Amino acid sequence: MKPKVAFYWCASCGGCEEAVVDLDETLLDVASAVEIVFWPVALDFKVKDLQAMPDGSILASFINGAIRNSDQREMAGLLRAKSQVVVAFGICAQLGGIPGLANLTDAAGIFAEVYRDGVTPQRLHRENGHSLTLPEFFDTVVSLDAVVDVDYYVPGCPPTPNIIRDAVSALLGAELPPKKAVLAPDKALCEQCPRKDTRPERLLIKEFKRPHQILADQQTCLLAQGLVCLGSATRAGCDARCIRGNMPCTGCFGPASRVRDFGAKALSAIASIADCNEEAAVQEVMNGLPDPVGTFFRYSLPSSLLGRRRMG
Repeated sequence: MKPKVAFYWCASCGGCEEAVVDLDETLLDVASAVEIVFWPVALDFKVKDLQAMPDGSILASFINGAIRNSDQREMAGLLRAKSQVVVAFGICAQLGGIPGLANLTDAAGIFAEVYRDGVTPQRLHRENGHSLTLPEFFDTVVSLDAVVDVDYYVPGCPPTPNIIRDAVSALLGAELPPKKAVLAPDKALCEQCPRKDTRPERLLIKEFKRPHQILADQQTCLLAQGLVCLGSATRAGCDARCIRGNMPCTGCFGPASRVRDFGAKALSAIASIADCNEEAAVQEVMNGLPDPVGTFFRYSLPSSLLGRRRMG
């Protein structure tokens, strides 16, 4: 019998689901090697189908997205029970991702912003003898491993086809990787960067610029041009796709194994090259970083030492 696998989508944009389809013809190889027994976004599976499966009958469940509400938490728990291996698939599941920036506020703040007419969703609604219950919307977004035991992590926003293919191959191999392993190269992206030889040995920046403010040279280190590129703090494995597109790395592959807090590491790396001592010069540098949290903790706020903004 073929090994059984499942895919599920929690709080994310759906890019990780599209990344699986982007395997193109390799998807056929994967499909021939495994039996997909649960993938609601692509195939007609119901929760009752999953509930009926014996515990541990699924070899691996690939769960993408952070945990934002009670329905996602319950589905993560159900998939954990049915699976031998749970994979946090993509940076939102791994570290909280962009949905985790909601931790700068809380549920009340989000509802006040979105539903400005004052009519907000109610968890329970009754009409003509029928009732509808919505999931509980949590104040705090968390990564997948905050609610269930996670065996492996596949980074990326979304993971690249090569990373997905290699991760599936590793799970189908004779010997599994060590538990809690991040299934991507454990080195900094700068080591893979096609422009690494153009980075000055002693790099000092007096002013940071945003991508729309300059026409970046396509051959020169982006950081040397004053763009905030986080390649020095980011795990390799993406094939430097953004850099090849003349855009700076934003950190979507998360940190290497030696880093405890990606945002703090990224902030430290950028601060170390800021050529300023006087207060006015420091302020000038900060003017080029109008959104420090969104820049350095874009993908990792829920898993950082900060976790969330304290309200009240």
